[in-house]
Amino acid sequence: MIFVDTGAFVARYLEHDQFHKKSLALWKKVQMRKTKCLLSILIINETATLLERWAGTQFAVEKINKIYESPYFDIIRTRKEDELAALQLMAKYADKSVGFTDAVSFLLMRENKIDTVFSFDNHFKFAGFQIYS
Repeated sequence: MIFVDTGAFVARYLEHDQFHKKSLALWKKVQMRKTKCLLSILIINETATLLERWAGTQFAVEKINKIYESPYFDIIRTRKEDELAALQLMAKYADKSVGFTDAVSFLLMRENKIDTVFSFDNHFKFAGFQIYS
């Protein structure tokens, strides 16, 4: 199982993204291996917001619906306790400018014993996770 970050979705769906080609190759690998993917509702939120901003509402709705329909994605809803713990992680990594969503992702990955993330974000390396490649 791997955790999927916002950047992996954005790069997949937007051709002008700098990581688009790399993302497509990695998604193909995920599909071939039938790798189960975990993400949080915050990742859905960020992805929907960015896709809407850069490609329009209809495009964003279509892509987010595909994520929900896929049997390969498990979407976790956060609890208040997760969010409060994430604030502590934000403080811990303040020198790295780690945002709230990444901090929640770190916490969820640890809770679910996931050490690999599909991301183009180096914040995950600072927190001790491996980047999917």
